[in-house]
This record gives sequence, structure tokens and C-alpha cells, in this order.
Amino acid sequence: QVQLVESGGGLVQAGGSLRLSCSASKSISSIIAMGWYRQAPGKQRALVAWITQSGKFGYADSVKGRFTISSDYAKNTVNLQMTNLKSEDSAKYYCAANDGEGFERGYWGQGTQVTVSS
Repeated sequence: QVQLVESGGGLVQAGGSLRLSCSASKSISSIIAMGWYRQAPGKQRALVAWITQSGKFGYADSVKGRFTISSDYAKNTVNLQMTNLKSEDSAKYYCAANDGEGFERGYWGQGTQVTVSS
């Protein structure tokens, strides 16, 4: 099992930046992939960014060029640096771990709220 704890959410003005962190209870190098999802009220949860244990990564089109995902193996942490934030980025952000059965059937954190004011 993996316990995940997110931090770093908050209120920011449009155009600003935030850095989210996800701390894992076990070595992230042993986890197939880590991801960040978000869910806004009335919308489906959507994958925002992911990074594999081999270092491959990807982003949703809506955040490409603005968000950067990274892994800190020494701290067993996955970070999401978000820049040039827009009001449509407002959502609850969740960290997820794919430990072999995909994200949906993997492990999830409790989420951290990001609110972007325009």
C-alpha cells in the first residue's frame, strides 16, 4: 500500500504560480507511475500530469507549457510546479500512484484545493 499526502494548494491570482507536493509513504522509484489529477465542481476528474519510474512524463494539453511535474527520489515526493495559472485551473488536485493496476485502481491522496482568482 501507498499513502499519499498532498500539500501546497491555496489561493492565487491569475498569472501567478503554485507548487504542489505529494509525499509518498514508500519509495516512489518502486512505483510504476505517479500522477496529478484535478476535479472542478460539476466536472469529471481529469489527469493533468504524470511521470513514470523511468522518468517519462506527460501533460494534458490544457497545461502544457505551464505545468511541470518532477520527482524527488530522496524525499519520495512528486511535485507539480504550476505557472501562469488561469481561473480554469481552479480545482481540487489529487495525487495518484499507479502501483501496477493503473491510476484509477491505484492509491490516492485526499487532495489539495487550488483557487485562481481572476
